[in-house]
Amino acid sequence: MVRPPAMNRSSEGRRAGRWLLAERAAWGIGVICVAAWSAFQIDAVTGRRRLLDRFAMLQAAAAQQADAPDQTLWSRQRVAAWRNALKDPGATPLAILRIPRMRLEVPVLEGTDDVSLNRAVGHIADTARPGADGNSGIAGHRDGFFRGLKDIAPGDAIQLETLHGTEVYRVERTWIVDPEDVSVLHPTPTRSLTLVTCYPFYFVGSAPQRFIVRAALAEDASASFRPPR
Repeated sequence: MVRPPAMNRSSEGRRAGRWLLAERAAWGIGVICVAAWSAFQIDAVTGRRRLLDRFAMLQAAAAQQADAPDQTLWSRQRVAAWRNALKDPGATPLAILRIPRMRLEVPVLEGTDDVSLNRAVGHIADTARPGADGNSGIAGHRDGFFRGLKDIAPGDAIQLETLHGTEVYRVERTWIVDPEDVSVLHPTPTRSLTLVTCYPFYFVGSAPQRFIVRAALAEDASASFRPPR
């Protein structure tokens, strides 16, 4: 039986419509696939960059940590202040102070202002210059570089390195004074170091006293000590 022309045209139209829908669907799927592939590639590139940047940050942090002092006993505020102080190149150190038993190695800067004491320890004005005859006063924060002084004892060695060489001092005594007692900084007949920090070490707020360490030039002043690692 032969179908009427109208019916044939209607059937062909439906088939053409289905092919058109299929073609459009195929194009749509293709576009989605291309977009997904592009997104994947972009994410891969940016993800790799993020990982590379993260690795670089870890490397920088590791390098900084390798050069950083032992901050185990420091307060969080003092650690933050130390990091901020590093942003300023600062002055040239007068000396390097080392206390091997405390594993302390710290530059000695001129002055006791906040920037100097956040970065290192400071030479107290009007006292003998580090490495010179007389009494050289050096101050440091009790919650920073000088926290370990709480465990120092008579007989402990203190190494002072200046541009003229290295000297070894021995701790003679420790004691506690009021802030107004500046007699601890008076000149001494022998070459001495006087380390000053606030006391008590874990006092909350402004500490009311000062902890003093007096060390005198040792007979074995030429003896060498390895810097703490």
